[in-house]
Amino acid sequence: MNELSFSLLRLGYLVLLWLLVGGAILVLRRDIYGTVVTRRGRGAEPRKRGKKTSPKPKAVTTLLVTEGPLTGSSLQLTDRPIIVGRAPTSTLVLDDDYASAQHARIYFHEGRWYVEDLGSTNGTVVGGVRITAPTPLSANTPVRFGQTIVELR
Repeated sequence: MNELSFSLLRLGYLVLLWLLVGGAILVLRRDIYGTVVTRRGRGAEPRKRGKKTSPKPKAVTTLLVTEGPLTGSSLQLTDRPIIVGRAPTSTLVLDDDYASAQHARIYFHEGRWYVEDLGSTNGTVVGGVRITAPTPLSANTPVRFGQTIVELR
């Protein structure tokens, strides 16, 4: 093998190595910073005239973890959205390898609770069905994030 071929081969391996390093950095960045959450709720959408939003249902006040590493944990529901994921900045931090950094968002809008998947790798399952859009929740409906299952109570 002549010297030019050997130099081109070494340069090719160097480029391949830097592509691998760059790809690893992009994956780590996406996992650390997660998905951008768009704000929905008060003031985000125009109100229709004559239509009042109904108050929060009194019966649903808690988010309860029924399966997974945090079984038995609960979280009081307020008017603020709940971000579920592995990231330390999440409202409900999951110790679950199958959950994404910012896996899903649970929020209250127009008198109902909704869950929205935030582009997680393994998806969010509501009542046995994987969701692709914001989905309304009712009390005692199981919601799966990785190996963790939560319910509104």
